[in-house]
Amino acid sequence: SIFTVLVLALLVLLTVATFLWNLLVLATILRVKAFHRVPHNLVASTAVSDALVAALVMPLSLVKELSAGRRWRLGRALCLVWVSFDVLCCTASIWNVTAIALDRYWSITRQLQYTLLARRRISSVMIALTWVLSAAISLAPLLGWGETYSPEQERCQVSQDPSYTIVSTGGAFYLPLCVVLFVYWKIYKASKFHMGARRRNAVVPLPEAAQVKEASHEPQMVFTARRAAITFQTDGETWREQKDKKAALMVGILIGVFVLCWIPFFITELISPLCSCNIPPIWKSIFLWLGYSNSFFNPLIYTAFNKNYNNAFKNFFVKQR
Repeated sequence: SIFTVLVLALLVLLTVATFLWNLLVLATILRVKAFHRVPHNLVASTAVSDALVAALVMPLSLVKELSAGRRWRLGRALCLVWVSFDVLCCTASIWNVTAIALDRYWSITRQLQYTLLARRRISSVMIALTWVLSAAISLAPLLGWGETYSPEQERCQVSQDPSYTIVSTGGAFYLPLCVVLFVYWKIYKASKFHMGARRRNAVVPLPEAAQVKEASHEPQMVFTARRAAITFQTDGETWREQKDKKAALMVGILIGVFVLCWIPFFITELISPLCSCNIPPIWKSIFLWLGYSNSFFNPLIYTAFNKNYNNAFKNFFVKQR
């Protein structure tokens, strides 16, 4: 049908756009020396995981969607490779988003302690933990924890073993979900606290004339100051406040899109093996591709809030010409 052709064309376009956009972000970070530092290494790690999702996971998933009955006809070996990369890259993408949220949170709330050196060390540790944890979750079925391929039914999917389902969904989504929600709550509280402190520190004009008299027996000298007003800050927001506000907005949008994209898939992924529920395959496909689309939105969000990326993109294309 025409509708099916349009849907497939949209999925192909999403796959290509996700790969090219993340590749552009990586090329920009590599070319611009100013980006060779934190937090751009976290952005680069996220772009790597999202580019791998588009290059290694989404094409084979699209082949599966095109087959009759969504059956897997590419053999056991390719099934294991596809499922392993699916879990690895998607889990790494989710934890990289969590790392970016944590980095923004510490930069806002711990400005003095969270120096450039501390950020470099902590971001490197977070990137290493992200990929190690993702590899551990993805390789567990290869070591015998559940089965991913069924030759009789020509089915290829993530292991449906109940114990693996709980551990994998918890480590890949529900734990980072709790972290990012806690982080955004703390960022919101910190921003409200800073705004309240700013209002309390403001110096208001005196309501009446202030008179200072010299205490002596000589003829008195009277000094009068009418409507005296002293202020220690500008009328608008400071540069630091604007930067923190922009970072908080970016984190909020990043977390919101992440939750909307992945929560339908992981809810069904957790419930289905535990209750033996028969979820229609069409809904499984919709939820899966909605989760894949998060790899397309990630670079759009964290580059849209950074003018340096926009300028670097323009310079990149001008030099290519």
